[in-house]
Amino acid sequence: MIASKNREKLAVLTAYDYSTAVICDRAGTDIVLVGDSASMVVLGHASTVHIGMHEMLVFCGAVSRGAKRAMIVGDMPFGSYQPGKSVAIDNAVQLVKAGCDAVKLEGGEEIADTIKALVDSGIPVMGHIGLKPQTSSLWEGYKVQGRTAESAMKLMQDAKALQDAGAFSIVLEMVASEVAGEVTKSIGIPTIGIGSGTQCDGQVLVLHDMLGIYEDIKPKFVKRYAELASVISEAVSRYSSDVKSGKFPEESNIFHMDAEQESRFRELLGKEK
Repeated sequence: MIASKNREKLAVLTAYDYSTAVICDRAGTDIVLVGDSASMVVLGHASTVHIGMHEMLVFCGAVSRGAKRAMIVGDMPFGSYQPGKSVAIDNAVQLVKAGCDAVKLEGGEEIADTIKALVDSGIPVMGHIGLKPQTSSLWEGYKVQGRTAESAMKLMQDAKALQDAGAFSIVLEMVASEVAGEVTKSIGIPTIGIGSGTQCDGQVLVLHDMLGIYEDIKPKFVKRYAELASVISEAVSRYSSDVKSGKFPEESNIFHMDAEQESRFRELLGKEK
């Protein structure tokens, strides 16, 4: 994956189940991220902090059975690595056993030692700086990062610290484009942007956002490649109408006994009566 730096842009999408993982994999996605965004788009929570290891292990297992070519990266949920290195290693091992090729952690210099411990244990790690959804609401809210010179320099320091700790790539979320470009040029590992401009080495989006399925939040950085919510809604409405009116199932949807067995069946029914 590091070899793609300065060669080819990486296409990254989230997936949480077998069916969508198969689609993403066959469509050529380079990395499938089993994101803690499942907390919102699958489980209906208000933020990512509500999802735990149990749910993430289920989602990671499902995705690993569907994606056979793409690299699978599992998000480490809030609380699964903050308590300390040993806890982080234990939880990361569980994600790898569930089928992940690597794990992703949010944080900069403050978690560099944890990332190093994971890498030293043989677990590849993707970093994540800029907007950090797991903790942003606790500190500064959901806003673009790196808009001041000082905060931009902090992002540069964080990126280098994660690289030095052994991360193989770094997600830059909602980072000012100018800063994301400088971060990308300053390190030797790929950057994966989400709302961070064109200069990153790759891009990631939440699948439900880019397909127009999840409509509760519509970030500026999301490009809609489909509007499936309306398509699905119309299909469900037509199905309900067909069931109520008797149009479904049609003859082509029905199974029948052969004539001999039906005759025998009715004979037996007659004897019962």
